[in-house]
Amino acid sequence: MMGVWSQAKELAAQTHSDRNRYVDFLRAVSILMVITGHWLIVALYYHAGSLTAGDLLVIQPNMQWLTWLFQVMPIFFIVGGFANAVSLESARRRGIGYTGWLAVRLNRLVTPLLVLLLGWALLAAILYFSGVSGDITRLASRAALIPTWFLAIYIMVVVLAPATYIMWRRWGFVSFWALAAVGILVDIAYFAADLQWMGWSNYFWIWLSVHQLGYAWRDGRMGSPAQLLTYSVFGLLLLGLLVSKGPYPFAMVGSPDEGLSNSLPPKITLLILGISQFGLLLAIEGPMRRMLSGIRIWTATVLINSMIMTLYLWHITVMVIIVALAYLAGGLGLGLEPGSADWWVTRPVWIAVLYAVLLPVTLLLSPLERRARAAGAATPTAVRLVGGAVLLCLGVALLARFGFGSAPLPRLDIAAFLMVVTGAAISGLLPGFK
Repeated sequence: MMGVWSQAKELAAQTHSDRNRYVDFLRAVSILMVITGHWLIVALYYHAGSLTAGDLLVIQPNMQWLTWLFQVMPIFFIVGGFANAVSLESARRRGIGYTGWLAVRLNRLVTPLLVLLLGWALLAAILYFSGVSGDITRLASRAALIPTWFLAIYIMVVVLAPATYIMWRRWGFVSFWALAAVGILVDIAYFAADLQWMGWSNYFWIWLSVHQLGYAWRDGRMGSPAQLLTYSVFGLLLLGLLVSKGPYPFAMVGSPDEGLSNSLPPKITLLILGISQFGLLLAIEGPMRRMLSGIRIWTATVLINSMIMTLYLWHITVMVIIVALAYLAGGLGLGLEPGSADWWVTRPVWIAVLYAVLLPVTLLLSPLERRARAAGAATPTAVRLVGGAVLLCLGVALLARFGFGSAPLPRLDIAAFLMVVTGAAISGLLPGFK
């Protein structure tokens, strides 16, 4: 571990002076918040030889306010917009076109994802031939693959980034409001006309509009700290109005309200929450950047960002493995009733144990995340890159929704996994398929 820290410290010391370190800091903190939040809301209870998996937000509805803190995916998309703007500007200066830029971005995002999906495909096959119920495999794999939904949409946001960046350069905040307006209209159709199928398109409209705010940040057009705090307060008040007087549920994560969720599919509430959170966070950018000029905190930020996708993708798989081992050990550590005083007291221990296991797993697998494309490798055409990415994301979305094991349609899991592999091959992201 000390060797890894030393390497991160060396990289941190080489950071260019004009780099906005706060972007990297927010990315790291956002991912850690998501991981911790997922581990916290899972309410597992071992009693009388059986294990029950519940949701803290259902068991204790009064704790749903926590989701206003832990739902930080809007921040990650805003940070992604800033990073993509910087990357596109750099590619333009170096004369790198769309395909060259996209091939590099996809390589960084898809490689750790493929490792996770391959691992679960192999495990699902082993469980199947061992006679384990398909329902058990489905429950475990669905839980473990929850994080992949983010990449299914974020990869498509990256594919569209050059186009959305052009929109920003030409029309500025009009491009943001146009995307947000479509998201609002989709929500109106969802609630007023009961066109719930349209709601799934908000995976694009909501997250693309949030992503535009990253471009605004990059261009320094988000306003003064006082204006940012005003946006934050106004957003918080509007959000409170929508959940108290409108049709939106209070929780910003999951589906604790029967048949209704702010995140599945996304609603305009997530955009407003993102504006409120980001207004506050950006208002303190100045002092935070001064704090990050110190080597210790910046080294920790560099270290986390060097393995951020591996941390994120594997955190629930690690939890599933720990829970399975605890179950086989007679429910070790899982005998406290969720929501009880004793259960809350042990949450720091529970989270610390999971991080203690996740860290070595991440250190082992994260070099794959940093694997660069082979020198001199041919760049696939735009049609191959985009077509492969679309197919891959469709397969990932299906696996995130249904997992491996039993599914609504026979062999849907196998078909979805083959979509992922085929999409990766078409995009030149598999060895031997360039």
